Amino acid sequence: MTTYRTAESVSPKHPDKLCDQISDAILDAYLADDHDARVAVETVGGHGRVFITGEVTSTVHPDIEPIVRRIAGDVAIDIHLVRQSPEIANGVDTGGAGDQGIMVGYACDETDEFLPLEVVLSRELNQFLYAQWPFDGKTQVTLQDGTITAIVASFQNAPHDDLVSKIGAWIEQEPRADVAGDVAIHANPAGDWNQGGFDADAGLTGRKLVVDNYGPRIPIGGGCFSGKDASKVDRSAAYMARKIALDYLRARGAHEVFCHLAYAIGYDQPLEATVTIDGVAEQVEGYDLSPRGIIAALDLKRPIYEVTAQYGHFGHDEFSWEQ
Repeated sequence: MTTYRTAESVSPKHPDKLCDQISDAILDAYLADDHDARVAVETVGGHGRVFITGEVTSTVHPDIEPIVRRIAGDVAIDIHLVRQSPEIANGVDTGGAGDQGIMVGYACDETDEFLPLEVVLSRELNQFLYAQWPFDGKTQVTLQDGTITAIVASFQNAPHDDLVSKIGAWIEQEPRADVAGDVAIHANPAGDWNQGGFDADAGLTGRKLVVDNYGPRIPIGGGCFSGKDASKVDRSAAYMARKIALDYLRARGAHEVFCHLAYAIGYDQPLEATVTIDGVAEQVEGYDLSPRGIIAALDLKRPIYEVTAQYGHFGHDEFSWEQ
């Protein structure tokens, strides 16, 4: 039976990714001088204006406007941050999860990054084109039985013929997958464009969840990562679920591993901690899965997050949950 798989990637100058980076850069600014800061920052931007909202409880007060302008340029900025709800804080202060939620970790042996091949290819193509045109852009790669059959690339300020040529150069150097002789290349299919980023469209933190995770064929729990400190299990437990999936994949010599973790707000132990190894499920063992345990194991109180908002949160060696 023929199998099709498609995944997309977006450049760091995409409006949604600008918002993710702003939220995480603000988080980093708090964590740089207050490792125990509670931060949940949301960003919406577009058309000359950026709005920052959310909840922060911290002993420090970083200057947020320069952070926003470093990423977004010369924009009007509206900031509205309040302290974390005391009712939520009561549950977190005792070591409990900052919210309920389901987190899905995944690993497979298709690539050196232990990610689906279509995800890695779309990301690599995006990075390759972004090096030439560091602007707003999107890529998409379709595989048929592991062979690249279609490529879509839309990049700001990239003339069509130059973009086609650059895609061709990437295809010539791509050793991971075969390329169909009649591969369909859609370069700026709606026409060349020069207006991008916040000048062309609005963005929002957390709107690229599938790109941030494992691509469209792998389920996700649903929670956004960016702008949240590690007391929020949406982020920290998702990272731990990835590490568990990697650990089991390596230890068992498996082809594909899923890890599911589920939490209730205010409780420090997961309601579900299962790992599915090549289709066979079992209980996760040997990990401290309390929020405090995860934070300690992965060293998550550091200002490390802005870079995670650029090209996905998984498959990068420098992240502690990948090691």
